[in-house]
Amino acid sequence: MTGIIAAAIAAHVPTLGRAEITPEFQQTLVSGEAEMGAELRTLKPDLWVVVSAHWVATFDWVVTCQPVHEGMCVADEAPNLIPGLPYRYRGDTEFAGALIEELGSAGVPAARNDSTHYAWDYGTYVPLKHLDPRAEVGVVGMPSVLMSDHAECLKAGAAVHATAKKLGRRVIFLASTAFSHVLVRGRHNWPTDERRAADEAFIEKLKNGAIDDAVSGFTAYSKLVGAEMGGRPLAAFLGVTRAMVAEGKRLSGKQYGNYAQSSGSGNANLVLTVS
Repeated sequence: MTGIIAAAIAAHVPTLGRAEITPEFQQTLVSGEAEMGAELRTLKPDLWVVVSAHWVATFDWVVTCQPVHEGMCVADEAPNLIPGLPYRYRGDTEFAGALIEELGSAGVPAARNDSTHYAWDYGTYVPLKHLDPRAEVGVVGMPSVLMSDHAECLKAGAAVHATAKKLGRRVIFLASTAFSHVLVRGRHNWPTDERRAADEAFIEKLKNGAIDDAVSGFTAYSKLVGAEMGGRPLAAFLGVTRAMVAEGKRLSGKQYGNYAQSSGSGNANLVLTVS
């Protein structure tokens, strides 16, 4: 089987980046990502395609085309938490170029990121640190695009699946994002009860493979919970999974670890695979 072999959502809370600063109530996210990554790697993927809520582009879906990703990750908004952590993963230049072409064919503005000076955001770095700590699998990164509405994000997700099928790649799509994201000071704070309930209901839809239902109610859900980056990474995830369902695949999900809080946001690790 080639194409998207699994679609995942992973937490990227910056305190997950360094063990010495991870609070006890977020340990479930760390152990969940480690378990999730170990199981996903048994699927023998060729590539992670990551849409990060913390790489922000204004107009274009800029795709990382570097043959190797190597550098130091600094959290621009919180360098006290992630002051410079090293990473080195291989890229996939062929896939990235083909994805840009596929995005263009779908009417989605796209561009190349060939910069030798580009460094990963922590939304890309943190989940992969736990999902793939030995950097066994290649990575192609994509941003959250401010000018992109949910409909365009759905198209972008579908383009990832189409590219994987065309090239015969075994790809795992990863949305690095929170669910609720109306932030307050104080890492221990939960989302409001209403937002938390909406998150849990949305997660259950995904785990049950009810993708069409999740898509139809997504805009209202996203507004209610203040989804991170306006729900763009989650919408791309829905685009991937909707493309899989359109091929007659039945999806089912598994959550790894518990839903956990960070400064008013709601976070969880989840994978959908063909059942």
